[in-house]
Amino acid sequence: MRNVAYLVGIVVVVAASSHFAFQLGRGGQPSFLVWLAVPTIAIAVVGAVRAHRDGDLYRRSSFDDGGGLGWLNVRSGDFTRGFAGAALLFVSAWGFTKLVAPVGSDRESWLARLYLQIGDPTSLRKSVVFVVLSILVLAVAEELVWRGLVTSILAELVGTQRAWVYAAVLYAVAQVPTLWALSDPVAGLNPVLPVAALASGLVWGFMARRFGRLLPGIFSHVLFDWTVLMMFRLWGPSI
Repeated sequence: MRNVAYLVGIVVVVAASSHFAFQLGRGGQPSFLVWLAVPTIAIAVVGAVRAHRDGDLYRRSSFDDGGGLGWLNVRSGDFTRGFAGAALLFVSAWGFTKLVAPVGSDRESWLARLYLQIGDPTSLRKSVVFVVLSILVLAVAEELVWRGLVTSILAELVGTQRAWVYAAVLYAVAQVPTLWALSDPVAGLNPVLPVAALASGLVWGFMARRFGRLLPGIFSHVLFDWTVLMMFRLWGPSI
């Protein structure tokens, strides 16, 4: 029951964070990033401390000598794996926008509402160093929380074979408040973030499960966020 309480608490805190962060009045404001990032970072610190205590954060041993690797161990090819994961997600996201929210449709407003909340492209371009650091910190924090802490707790409840799938579902559930926060009077409830969280959670969860570490997923997370926010935006001009 204690593990269930931990999971419920994490989902509720992140859901509340998303609800307040994506309120219309916080679009492009510092308070948006504060509400979005601070609770997740705090939980990530708790998860990292727990993993360090259990010896799971970083290990000197390797699979070659019969041992396992920790969450933050690095192996050759991690960046390439992360790039492949990011490419898969970007193609999927691009396909989603073309099929579900094409330019000129009422549902295009779902993407517009999301990007307007993130901020004006000109301001982001002027603060590119800050944007990079924000993406990096938040991506690492989310991976520590969802593919690290949450998945490890779920593994104790449902086993390691299914834990990563359940973690992806909870990752999406935590974004459910944005259905209303990012809704449009014409297009209705906005499913973009819950759908994106489920898809990306499955990809990054599978990577963590397959490679036994978080680094490939972290690289993928950072590259995907950078691509859709700065390089090849899914709505509006790219930067």
